[in-house]
Amino acid sequence: MAGICLARLGVGVIVVDGKDGPTRESRALALQARTMEIYDQLGLVDRVLARATAAPRIVPGHRSHTFGSVSFTGMGRTVTPYPGIYILEQSATEALLGEAYLGLGGDLRWRNRLTSLTVADDVEATLSTPAGDRVVRARWCIGADGSSSTVRRLRGIAFGGTTSPLRFYVADALDATGLVEDAVNMRVSADDFLLTFPMGGAGHHRLLGVADEEPEGLEGRVRERLRSEFRVRYDESAWFASYRVHHRVAQRFRDGPVFLVGDAAHVHSPVGAQGMNTGLQDAHNLACALADVAHGRADPGTLDRYQAERHPVAVGLVRFTDGVFSRITSGSRTARFARDQVVPLVGPAAVRAVPHLVGTKRLFGYVSQTRIRYTTLGADRRDRVVGRRLPWTEPNFATLRSMDWQVHHYGPGAATSVLGLPLHRFPADPSRRLDPGLLYLVRPDGFVAEAAPPERAAIAFTRAGAPH
Repeated sequence: MAGICLARLGVGVIVVDGKDGPTRESRALALQARTMEIYDQLGLVDRVLARATAAPRIVPGHRSHTFGSVSFTGMGRTVTPYPGIYILEQSATEALLGEAYLGLGGDLRWRNRLTSLTVADDVEATLSTPAGDRVVRARWCIGADGSSSTVRRLRGIAFGGTTSPLRFYVADALDATGLVEDAVNMRVSADDFLLTFPMGGAGHHRLLGVADEEPEGLEGRVRERLRSEFRVRYDESAWFASYRVHHRVAQRFRDGPVFLVGDAAHVHSPVGAQGMNTGLQDAHNLACALADVAHGRADPGTLDRYQAERHPVAVGLVRFTDGVFSRITSGSRTARFARDQVVPLVGPAAVRAVPHLVGTKRLFGYVSQTRIRYTTLGADRRDRVVGRRLPWTEPNFATLRSMDWQVHHYGPGAATSVLGLPLHRFPADPSRRLDPGLLYLVRPDGFVAEAAPPERAAIAFTRAGAPH
């Protein structure tokens, strides 16, 4: 993702990886709405949709009984053009992104393992390759190298947090029965929980749940528990593994010319399907900032905004997923009673009530990551628009594909260009969030940097970092 964005923005970049080629395991799965919007901006969304499986709803339940379904599409249809959850396993995502990067003329080097990193004003990386050691010098280094990040270790950046005492399993089940197709299934019982994602094709589901500590024969015991607890059956899996859940955030995401993104910067539970999305958005945010500096449109000091913007997102995400995960898996007497006695009583009514609740759009915003707010933008006020990703009004997202700084005006009346930036005029916003009396400064990453009346826009936009 970082390589594609930088290549699109005209910045020279080399992507190196110690592996022989792309990931083969399915691993991360879900793409949230905000990530789909970024794919749209990059011209890749049609390729994603052609390969992905849509999961437009979640079906909660207790043991083998379901409570109806909650529609992601219904909650988010006025928020984003992509209101569902889309399932595209990590191996397919890596392949798609790799194709796109090479299609832009990208330099991709497999079997190039980072062994040392010297940092001054720029970076000098030593790579172990099949042809021997090679040295690469660059202005910056992005460490997108996973939870065991070599970049993070070489820079001595702490990776504090906790590890769950429980072990969990992941199974890509074939010909599974007892689940609602084309939906995310979530079931609980007094002593267990099950979370599933559709992977395309009847019976093909990703299953997640609690495992025991004995590795020998584990999958067989998992299948037996699924049958007894949830009446879910499968006999064969394409992939099965067990693991512990970590909740960790790097002490800092920037160390001079070195940056951390994705799992190198933060890891957390799979609850909420947030991990891969957060990493892709890290890369998108950072690449747009690096391009501005590389082309002289911004002072190098503005790169501090990456830490200031993305670190709080990761901390909040870990806090949220850790809290939800702890409650779902708690073995306390109260938690077991709630899962076994309270959930089946209130679950059906709660599911029926969701479409009518005032906060459903807000809830969708958090899960879909369309509600992220950067306090670096409009830090002196809690604005409904400034500091957030541009509200969608259907015609306005097409202009973001240019990945440039731009000015937007919504509604009737004359508007003129500010600071020589591209000006885009749109009909009045039907949600009334975008004020027709203001001009909006939109960054290349799609976030609104400032809003001001036309007579004050030049000064306000300059202070907000607009190039001119």
